[in-house]
Amino acid sequence: MTEPLPERPGDFDALLTYVRDARGFDFTGYKKPSLARRIDKRLQARRAPGYDEYRALLEQDPDEFVELFNTILINVTSFFRDEFAWDYLREVVVPRLLVARDDEQLRVWSTGCATGEEAFSLSIVLAEALGVDDFKRRVKIYATDVDDDALRFGRHATYSPKQIKPVPEELREKYFAREDHSFAFRGDLRRAVIFGRHDLIQDPPISRIDLLVSRNTLMYFTPEVQSRVLANFHFALREDGYLFLGKSEALTAKTNLFKPVDLKRRVFAKVPQRAERKAFARDERATLLTPPVEAVVRDAGLDVVSVAFIAIDREGNLALANLQARMQFGLSQRDLGRPIQDLEISFRPVELRSRIEQAYMERHPVSLRDVAWRAAEETRYLDVQVSPLNSGTGELVGAGITFTDVTRYRRLQIALQEARRDAETAGEELQATVEELETTNEELQATNEELETTNEELQATNEELE
Repeated sequence: MTEPLPERPGDFDALLTYVRDARGFDFTGYKKPSLARRIDKRLQARRAPGYDEYRALLEQDPDEFVELFNTILINVTSFFRDEFAWDYLREVVVPRLLVARDDEQLRVWSTGCATGEEAFSLSIVLAEALGVDDFKRRVKIYATDVDDDALRFGRHATYSPKQIKPVPEELREKYFAREDHSFAFRGDLRRAVIFGRHDLIQDPPISRIDLLVSRNTLMYFTPEVQSRVLANFHFALREDGYLFLGKSEALTAKTNLFKPVDLKRRVFAKVPQRAERKAFARDERATLLTPPVEAVVRDAGLDVVSVAFIAIDREGNLALANLQARMQFGLSQRDLGRPIQDLEISFRPVELRSRIEQAYMERHPVSLRDVAWRAAEETRYLDVQVSPLNSGTGELVGAGITFTDVTRYRRLQIALQEARRDAETAGEELQATVEELETTNEELQATNEELETTNEELQATNEELE
């Protein structure tokens, strides 16, 4: 029997609407009993008698949002949680995927990743199956959550001895480096894991996924929202992709989109649909939307492009951001339509507004080379191009901006320059050595001549003596 909810005066739904409008967190699709219990903890902590008073408190004290979100978004996770399920993933699911994909890229999506333990557990499993070199070449893991603080923790990939305890000793030594009193996941493998903010309720799904891991996330949503999220998962997975859920949840919503592969371990396979309906739901009233084919193809095409791309309309609002841009710069679906000056991308990694105006005035692309950008404790280098966008009639409708990561080439260029400098230095040292040898040779020649002269003199003296 569930614990009775505390009775609080005020409008609970109005509080949720205010949180959504003020901070972009939409909790209206969460199960209300558990949501109300968590919010009540903050009301008790702040001695707020009701929901209306707590809303007024949020308006006066914006820092309270952080405490509220930390209370609602319970980041319960660990490495290899439910070990018997991970064993099945390691021994059955991953080998099947490797056979099916041959030498293709493997795309994995970890939703509700919290602080990243699940994403790095997937990294270890796949690196063990593929080998480290093939893992770095073939695997891309998208780790998403709505909690920015948890994502920041995950990007650092540094864990305490208690957090790392579930990792077997041999794997711990192979994939983690000891740093003072903590353990850091290997840097060369960490680059395969891309952390980004993603709201399962509001944002469109990542496409062409081979393995989708959503463990104990669905259980917080209402059945209606679960149906929409599952439809998004179905769209995200490739035809022979797998869905891996948590032990505390099953496919409770009635659906014919997935079939069980191993029900006990919560592993499901996608059921192909003849006329698949894509769910890009924005709110509870729009249950299943079927966007135009051209729009689906356009969005999917942009998302597979390997460079980050955004588009700004003529009024200066963010009109479009592909998957790489969302992941790389922390953008989300709710940022679409917002003025570019309100977003961090307008000034970091480079000041964009003046370049956009320059592109508008000159009517040709503006390019910037080797822009240094500090991200996740390392410096990346980007080539940025701002191009004016024209309609079919030639009317200026906005600007398209691409961010091409040239860090690898920049590092190769630096290494080449250092090699050239080393070669020049070695050449100068060799030349100096040759000159020294020539000088020494000349001195030896002179000494030899002196000895010959002395020998002649001695010979003459000897003849005189005789």
